[in-house]
Formats: sequence, structure tokens, C-alpha cells
Amino acid sequence: MEILWGLMALLMIGMVVWPIMARRRAGIQQVHAGHPDAADPANYGFVRQELLDVRMPGPDQDLLDVLDVVQRTQDYRAAQQLLAGTEADGEVRWQRVQAFAGAASLELAQRPGGVSDSPGGQWLRVWRTEAPKDAGGAAVHAEFLVQQAWRTATPGTDDFRIIMEEARSACGDAALLAPGDPIPYIIELSVARGLGYPREEFEQLWLRILDRAPAHMGAHLAALHYWCEKWHGSREQAYAFAEAAAARAPQGSLLAAMPLFAVFEHLPEVIVVQGFYESEVVTKAMHGALYAVHSARPDDPMLAHVRHLLIFFLVRAERWAEAMNQLVHVDGHVGALPWTLASEPASDYAIYRALAVAGYEANGGSPATLLH
Repeated sequence: MEILWGLMALLMIGMVVWPIMARRRAGIQQVHAGHPDAADPANYGFVRQELLDVRMPGPDQDLLDVLDVVQRTQDYRAAQQLLAGTEADGEVRWQRVQAFAGAASLELAQRPGGVSDSPGGQWLRVWRTEAPKDAGGAAVHAEFLVQQAWRTATPGTDDFRIIMEEARSACGDAALLAPGDPIPYIIELSVARGLGYPREEFEQLWLRILDRAPAHMGAHLAALHYWCEKWHGSREQAYAFAEAAAARAPQGSLLAAMPLFAVFEHLPEVIVVQGFYESEVVTKAMHGALYAVHSARPDDPMLAHVRHLLIFFLVRAERWAEAMNQLVHVDGHVGALPWTLASEPASDYAIYRALAVAGYEANGGSPATLLH
């Protein structure tokens, strides 16, 4: 059965509204004046555009297998077992909670139900009914409500507030079932942004997360957006938050890449300054992210997210060889920022990949010289 999501980064959001796609598309031709069709990405073993997996930034076969079982059988127990066996305070569990919630939400959107059929995502309702004390199910339900609010209602309206208040209550229920679990509080970060928590209340929530998972990258990405100028903060506050996270990042942590996400969030609508992507602020953020990638353990579940964002910036800065070195690690999966903002993520990714290949070869690179 077809798996219903192009989630991961978009929902890694269940928490994030990023800059509009128009400014990226408008700038693509500024990246490279030449035509990318002169070089063939297939020469590097890259996956054909039509075969790119838009569901995730990188592989998680266990998740895909369980999602297929749950959606095909409408039996929640495989999801329950997978979450129960996933490390409680890690990035993987957070991503899987988002994925299950997103699958249920998208099922419901496709099949709202009626007189003759049951609504999509019914397996999540059954899960909560049959296992009300299950912490995994409670967390998925809370995240489901958050995604429903952002997907079906307009921020600031009564409908949006009602769903978000229900999500806030569900986060509290999930937290009671697993006192040491950071995920209910991470989910509440999106509620805090949507409902506009006062600063003091938001900071108290953030401290609860730091007590449980101080180096959680997904939590930091969710918290970043509260501080951004489009929500409840400013560019300066967002940068300060990201830089503080990077400064206290333990060795091998991808938190050193946080400033690059802050820069991405605050890209100007129109870039009129020549050399913007070679500017000190952008270059420093890229170098931090490159350091984070080189220092992280190879199986870090957030590594692909950082690599995908680096590809965007490295191509814009015409740092072709470095962009190619990131591409060889993530090619095949495109379910990450910034590609998931496009109506056709695979196409958007393929444009940048082709530009990287063209720029790399124009400067003497070849398949033989690229380090895999």
C-alpha cells in the first residue's frame, strides 16, 4: 500500500513554517550562468530523478516496513512495538512519532469517512482506546493534533486555537505517562509557537526539555522557530539562540549546525547583494555545519538533514566540490529541507544536483576525482 507522506523534514517540523519557495526558485539562475545539462549526474552513480525517495532524508527501513503494515492492516500494534523498542530520548523516536502522526493525519485528509466507510487513521484512535496508558500512543496522538491544527486551520482562528488547546492537553497526558521522556515537551514547542506562549512560560518548557535531552537536535530546531521574527522573536534572538546551542554543543553533536538553520530561516525574500552566499555570516554558518558533519557519528539520524541543507548553501556559494561530497552521502533520499518546501521535491533537488555536477566538472572535476 502506498505510504502517505512526504513528511520527515516537513514535519520536523510539525513544528516549522519555513521561508517561501519563491525566493529559492527566483535565485536558481543566479547560482550558475551555465546550463547544467552539459553534465550527467548518472556518471556519478546518482539516482535518477523519478526514483528519488521523497519520504525521508535518509533510510529508516524499519519505519517504512511498519508504516506499510499499519496502513495496510489498520492494526496499530506494529507501531506500538517499534516505538517501545526505540530509545526514548533519541532523535529516531522523535522522527518516528512524527511519521506515525503524519501518516494518520494524511490518511484522514484523504479519507475523512462518511456513512459507508470509516475515516483514515482509525488505527490511531483504536490505539488510544485499547492502550490508553501506552506512552508511545499518547505521544503520537499529541503530535497528530498538532499537525491537524497546522494542516486544517488558520493560525489565529478559533478552530486553530481549539485544536491547539486539545493538543496542549494531550501533551500533558503523554508527559504524565513517561515523566523522563522529552518528546511530549518537544511536541508542545509547536503548541507554544501556535498559541503564542509568553516568554517565561516558553522558557520553562524549554528547561524541561534541556533537563531530559540537552543535545536533542530536533528539539532545538523546533525551539528555534519560536524565536524567529515571523513568530515571537527577532532575527537577532534566533541567531543568539542558534549560536548559543552551537557553542555548548558536545563533541560530535550536530548542534554546531544550528546557525545555518537560523540563516536559512531568515533568508531575504530577494537577494540583491552580490556575493551574499560568500558573506561572513553565511560562510561562518556553513563552516559550522561542515564541522558538525565531519565530527558527527555516521549513524546520527539528523546527519542527512544537515547535509541536505548544506547542499543548498554550497551550491549557492558555488563551492562545487564540497557540494558534491555532500551529495554522494545523501543521494537517493530527498525528504528534507529545503526540497520538501517544493511542490516537486525530487525536481528541485535534481536541479541543484545538476548544477553541482556542472560546476564541479567546469572546474576540472570528474567521477574519477570525486571521493566517495
